[in-house]
Amino acid sequence: MTLSAVQRGVARGMAGAAGVGIVALLAAFRFDPGHVLADRLRILAVTLAVVGLWSAAAIGNVARIRFLSTLSIDGGDADPAVAHGRAIAQNTLEQSVLAAIAYAALTLATDRSAVPIAVLALCFSVGRAGFWAGYRRGAAARAFGFALTFYPNVLALLAALVLAIRG
Repeated sequence: MTLSAVQRGVARGMAGAAGVGIVALLAAFRFDPGHVLADRLRILAVTLAVVGLWSAAAIGNVARIRFLSTLSIDGGDADPAVAHGRAIAQNTLEQSVLAAIAYAALTLATDRSAVPIAVLALCFSVGRAGFWAGYRRGAAARAFGFALTFYPNVLALLAALVLAIRG
């Protein structure tokens, strides 16, 4: 099977983000000395607020684009900018749900979750910014941002599962 240039670009972006996510999460676990539940819950609250603000920004962006568009002010996606904004908002919502579950699971699974969750929120923010900035330039341009949001959260879910089972 031969991949197109776009597919190769997507694969490079996703592989790079997966690598960054793995290194960041491993380093975060290594340097977290452990925290009591109250402190972990406080960090969880901050990181969930960060994720929520990204969703709010994406929703607000769609409203802004729609307001400024004579084609889409009454609803619908007649304006391509509205369709792009909605696609970004939909993906951000999907990623936010995954992040919230991962952060909560990790918070409850280990006392060494505060630094990893902070790092996850940083990856989420950098990833969303990259996804958003690259969206109009195509799949390869947004792949790193998508993957930096997605892969660290999947790794966090797997880590939470293992840590919870191990006790």
